[in-house]
Amino acid sequence: MGILSNPIVISVIVMTALCLLKMNVLLAILISAIVAGLTGGLDLSKTFSTMIAGMGGNSETALSYILLGVLTVAIGRSGLADIAARKIAKAVGTKKLLFCFTIAFFACFSQNLIPVHIAFIPILIPPLLHVMNKMKLDRRAVACALTFGLKAPYVSLPVGFGLLFMTIIKDQMVANKVDVGISDISSVMWIGGVAMLVGLILAVFLYCARDREYKDLPITGVSDVSDEESKMTPDCWKALAAAVVAFVAQLHFESLPIGATCGLVVMLVTGGIKWKKIDEYVDGGVAMMGFIAFVMLVAAGYANVLRETHSVEALVNATTSVITTKFGGAFVMLAVGLLITMGIGTSFGTIPVVASIYIPMGYKLGFSTGSIILLIGIAAALGDAGSPASDSTLGPTSGLNADGQHNHIWDTCVPTFIFYDVTLFIGGLIGAMILG
Repeated sequence: MGILSNPIVISVIVMTALCLLKMNVLLAILISAIVAGLTGGLDLSKTFSTMIAGMGGNSETALSYILLGVLTVAIGRSGLADIAARKIAKAVGTKKLLFCFTIAFFACFSQNLIPVHIAFIPILIPPLLHVMNKMKLDRRAVACALTFGLKAPYVSLPVGFGLLFMTIIKDQMVANKVDVGISDISSVMWIGGVAMLVGLILAVFLYCARDREYKDLPITGVSDVSDEESKMTPDCWKALAAAVVAFVAQLHFESLPIGATCGLVVMLVTGGIKWKKIDEYVDGGVAMMGFIAFVMLVAAGYANVLRETHSVEALVNATTSVITTKFGGAFVMLAVGLLITMGIGTSFGTIPVVASIYIPMGYKLGFSTGSIILLIGIAAALGDAGSPASDSTLGPTSGLNADGQHNHIWDTCVPTFIFYDVTLFIGGLIGAMILG
């Protein structure tokens, strides 16, 4: 199977083109999955059955989004999120740069210090939209700030999700008879973090340079509380208790759906959610997060089609067979990682796929162990920022599009691809050459 005829290459090109032409993301991924199946030798029935069978791969994530949506609406209607948003707004004033860097700073905690991942976005960001509107802040800057916080910490720091990411790299290295520790991995992966920091600075300064107008539209789950009324009410305390319980339960059970469910139970028991209005909260949560949940399901099905056609292995083998120089090797390793991650939408799942080929090939080309670690890590991380099917892009969109004025592709995926995938690619190339 040639490189250009590989199902991954063809389907990712199709998905990218359809998304850029503003086709609905869900339909674009669905069509791309069909294209991948047909070009990979599956018939239409087998493609659909494979895709449907694989949708369960993201079922936990999809359920998490729905439950978080309901919890978000409940917390939003209590007024608690508005109070938090107002305090943030008061602290940063009308300073766009300070606002964006503050969002990026706190978003980093969601990956290491308090590993809630995307859970904070639909709760914190919608109440801040009116504040952004007053500043005439381009939401693309905030999208880049949020994606930085969701991605840079796990790429470069061995804590929280970063420890999981680096442990997968370590395990794959050891499985291929290369004895390394977490410290060996973190000693080179900081290069990826620096590359993303450069991208963040460029994105924020570029998008904050000009004003962008948005309409002040009603937002589901966000109450309109005046400054005089922005005090902690009994409903606020109930919502705060639910948020704390949800957080503790998630950490204890290591499950976001369980955490969100526990938070909802607290809201129901304390009366934060009135029994006769349960349907309103559920409808609001589904309206806010349902579409993203279905995108995650279809994306998992798409990934399963790629696995069933064995196109990932074929692509890796086809590209690595033509490499003769270290620079060419580094370039191809990163490019293939970008394509794979754009398709399946997960950095963590890409590592085992590429490691078994990249490790022996890297040593054959004369790369040091540090260079190989860096190339595997960045190859896996590439595409996660710009993929329409990644929670690193779907998460920011879920908050920034709460009023329907933020386009997932053009306002989240394209900016994050430009400022993070490009900088990571360049940083990976330079880092690999310097490390030898």
